[in-house]
Amino acid sequence: MKLWKRETSLEQLNRAGDGCMVSHVGIEFTQLGEDFLEATMPVDSRTRQPFGLLHGGASVVLAESMGSMAGYLCSEGEQKVVGLEINANHLRAVFDGQVRGVCRALHVGRRHQVWQIEIFDPRDRLCCTSRLTTAVID
Repeated sequence: MKLWKRETSLEQLNRAGDGCMVSHVGIEFTQLGEDFLEATMPVDSRTRQPFGLLHGGASVVLAESMGSMAGYLCSEGEQKVVGLEINANHLRAVFDGQVRGVCRALHVGRRHQVWQIEIFDPRDRLCCTSRLTTAVID
């Protein structure tokens, strides 16, 4: 079953991030399935912490960017989607390459949404799991 209410393309999703944090940290949407969204983010000087590994905050930026975009795709008309709460468990350090996020809906209601975002390292090992709760505003 198709989850999305808005029609879009990967090109449009990636253009939406131009000029904001999404493009600054190198997030690129790579797959738009019927009920999931995938994106990648490089582990480089923009996303590493001072000790050389992926900054936990960068993982949260990836998770919130993906969940917010997915939330928007589940809204209609002039509705806006805003984050209410996000948490992240950092499970494995990543030093280089790129990470891949997979975003899936846990709940899509009229007023609230809950998104599960899993982030994988270059060897496809889970390195972060995050949950984002959003509000839908008319």
